Amino acid sequence: MAQPKTALAGETALPPSKPPTPGRTVLLKWLVPVALGIFVWFLPCPEGLTPNAWHYFAVFLFVIAGLIAEPQPGPAMGLLGVSLGAALVLVGKTPADSMRWALSGFNNDVVWLIFSATTLALGYEVTGLGRRIALLLVKTLGKRTLGLGYAIALADLVLAPFMPSNTARSAGTIYPVVKNIPPLYGSSPTENPRAIGAYLFWTAFATTSVTSSMFATGMAPNLLAMEMASKIGHVEMTWTGWMMGFLPVGLLLFLITPVAIYYIYPPSIKRADQVAEWAARELGQMGSISRREVTMGVLAVVALSCWVFGGKFIGATTVSLAVISLMILTGVVSWNEIISNKQGFNVLIWFATLVAMAEGLSQVGFLAWVAKRSAAGLASIPVIAAMVGVIALFFLIHYLFASTTAHTAALLPVFLAMVLAIKGVPAKAVVLTLLYSLGLMGVLTPYANGPAAVWYSTGYIRSKDFWKLGFITGMIYLVALLGLCLPYMLRFAR
Repeated sequence: MAQPKTALAGETALPPSKPPTPGRTVLLKWLVPVALGIFVWFLPCPEGLTPNAWHYFAVFLFVIAGLIAEPQPGPAMGLLGVSLGAALVLVGKTPADSMRWALSGFNNDVVWLIFSATTLALGYEVTGLGRRIALLLVKTLGKRTLGLGYAIALADLVLAPFMPSNTARSAGTIYPVVKNIPPLYGSSPTENPRAIGAYLFWTAFATTSVTSSMFATGMAPNLLAMEMASKIGHVEMTWTGWMMGFLPVGLLLFLITPVAIYYIYPPSIKRADQVAEWAARELGQMGSISRREVTMGVLAVVALSCWVFGGKFIGATTVSLAVISLMILTGVVSWNEIISNKQGFNVLIWFATLVAMAEGLSQVGFLAWVAKRSAAGLASIPVIAAMVGVIALFFLIHYLFASTTAHTAALLPVFLAMVLAIKGVPAKAVVLTLLYSLGLMGVLTPYANGPAAVWYSTGYIRSKDFWKLGFITGMIYLVALLGLCLPYMLRFAR
């Protein structure tokens, strides 16, 4: 069975060039973050800021540039940032104060919710339940190409509340199933990609952008953003509140995405009878559903029920930790599997340090300074125009970012300060709309997030088509944010 290629169809092969040595590559990646941090550090301190605040901002920029250039993995950059801030006593009056700030992210319940939700996702992977769900939906709905698009979308939707890594969900669970379908019809990156493969791949990618915004645990940066909204924007949000707030717009986008792509970027094959037969064979090879899968499914339903209905009685993080304990006790996962889950511990360190870095901007007074400057600049702009402009700018500026986490860490604190500074603006409505935009903006570019890189690299969608589809789909999502989500928030987010 043909496998997707990483080279794009139609591209001219270039002569091989000698790759840079690993050491030289790392040094080049360090160049921009270090140069930017040093340059800003030695710039004159702006009026209204203390030297400590300005120097802390230089360290913050160094970390954000490092998240983009990746001379080291994201968690390592975050750890380096809080270490520098604490060592230089940039936050707090004493070394002890600085150390308490540096470790404050590890004492944050939202950070532990991110970690525990990532561990919940491990249960879907090790038991095979995620793959079984995807195959069952493909078998049931896959006789027509449009139905197959909805099957892929539904598989993503079912997994989204429990898998806060949309890369693990879309690229790790959905992609291995979907990649086997186009070759059944002679569709490959080089031969007839538009027959069925291109449609399925774009539908899978665009849908994960919607599901990433539908749930607080649909994407890890959502939870980081939720914490920033609480600490900086003074907007409290629960797991249920997030879901219910975006539900009207999210369901609409979820329902129209597969059919809209079906007409915008139509496949030439309209029926897909072989797919249901293939899915049935794959399910047969998996065998009967196991006790571990059943237990995992029951625990997932329990977790979801408590998140939705138990908010007044038990916290979301407590629910997640309790379910993980039950997963261990019932044998769904072993303790060795949990401690070998590198992604979970990476997420823990990464987001704990980013929460501390964002909080540091507030503690040193940098965000208050931004708010004051923004208030002066936006005073003459009508409130409606200011709200629309802030949301649209926050969404479109993601063209400059290769990570939603980096985008959230770098820009959300500043935009929250801007929103609070606009006189007469309904801050809660705008803040929530900014939060809901984070998943949707991932559809814009081939580098917008982890899933984008995977779906783009298959070569089923030509480069120019990927950019075009990203712009069209992104504009649909942005119009929905401004024309539906923001008015809904203005009416109900009091």
